[in-house]
Amino acid sequence: MSEYNPSVAIAGAGIGGLIAALALLKRGIDVNVYEQSPVLGEIGAGFQVSANGTRVLYHLDLGDEIEKICWSPSGKEIRIWNTGQTWPLFDLGTESVSRYGFPYMMFHRADLHEVLVKAVRKLKPDAIHLNRSCVGTYTNDDKAVLKFSDGGEASADVAVGADGIHSAVRKSLFGDDKPNFTGIMAWRGVIDIRDLPEGLLRPVGTNWVGPGGHVVHYYLRGGKLVNFFGAQERDDWQVESWVAEGSREECVSDFADWHEVVRTLAANIEKPLKWALMDREPIENWTDERVTLLGDACHPMLPFLAQGAVMAMEDGLMLARALDEVSDIVEALQRYQTARIDRTTRAVRGSTENAKRFHNSRLADPEVAKKYVDEQWDKDEIASRYDWLFTYDAISASI
Repeated sequence: MSEYNPSVAIAGAGIGGLIAALALLKRGIDVNVYEQSPVLGEIGAGFQVSANGTRVLYHLDLGDEIEKICWSPSGKEIRIWNTGQTWPLFDLGTESVSRYGFPYMMFHRADLHEVLVKAVRKLKPDAIHLNRSCVGTYTNDDKAVLKFSDGGEASADVAVGADGIHSAVRKSLFGDDKPNFTGIMAWRGVIDIRDLPEGLLRPVGTNWVGPGGHVVHYYLRGGKLVNFFGAQERDDWQVESWVAEGSREECVSDFADWHEVVRTLAANIEKPLKWALMDREPIENWTDERVTLLGDACHPMLPFLAQGAVMAMEDGLMLARALDEVSDIVEALQRYQTARIDRTTRAVRGSTENAKRFHNSRLADPEVAKKYVDEQWDKDEIASRYDWLFTYDAISASI
């Protein structure tokens, strides 16, 4: 336990920033969160939270709330892009709880974001400050300072950059990053289940794999919506944005040769969004004295391991624990980074490896594809790729 409670200023009110704020407030540490948007309303569609992430949410006393808004799949499966041949990836539902202690859940990002906002405001009603766009940071005597686009500043004992993939805090500390275009463009969006033929989908998360692309879909909001994510290798769109709109026609065209289920989903996306996927080398340091980073600000990863948001959740809790358990702030931030950097780097690498695995050229031929899937999604292979992720306990991991 700290000898005193430091004040913390967080840039960014996304999932990671709010998890950190909530975990800190629950430990009696004062927090202010500065968000660039003028109104709260997390953008995005669906995302998956495996047991290592739901463990954090239950630890923060959010169990009742998340159970109301989630969809809990009975399992996950792999399917061949054109034939539809199916393999179980792993069982979830009660299996996730029995193996890892906590459930595997799917959320609409806006729903979980709202739960986190309410939880933070319940502990500190004025904790979240809107329309404060962070443009950088510096340290001054014994304080860390966030700078805003309107010329204002906010100082605290600790500053945290939870400001996403284009982090201004990271840039002010370490300069520009060097993203590389992967040659992959992604589609995402949600579909009202009432717009789909009855019986089209099973109650599982599904990953279609094919030569040069893959598709993931699963239910949201208790089965009222379907989340669609589709990736294709094409180099004519290189805009890294979560809000760029495409058209249904273009999305359907990208999957014209795929199974009827995939084509039907693509044709019914409410508002197709598209973005170019960039790959970044993991950074070796994300802390400078009284300033640190979390989530996409320090370890952005491709969305092929379903761990981007979950890693940010783990970061938020581990950061709060470090500041609570270590009395020296500089040492606490260094110990937080040391506790997280190897794991998050491995997750970044694993996401990149999955891009190659999901898009392999051997998937073009049905007979060769069957052998390839048998090899790559063998039970032992699956365990080696996922058990180390799902068994992690951010509540008790060494700081």
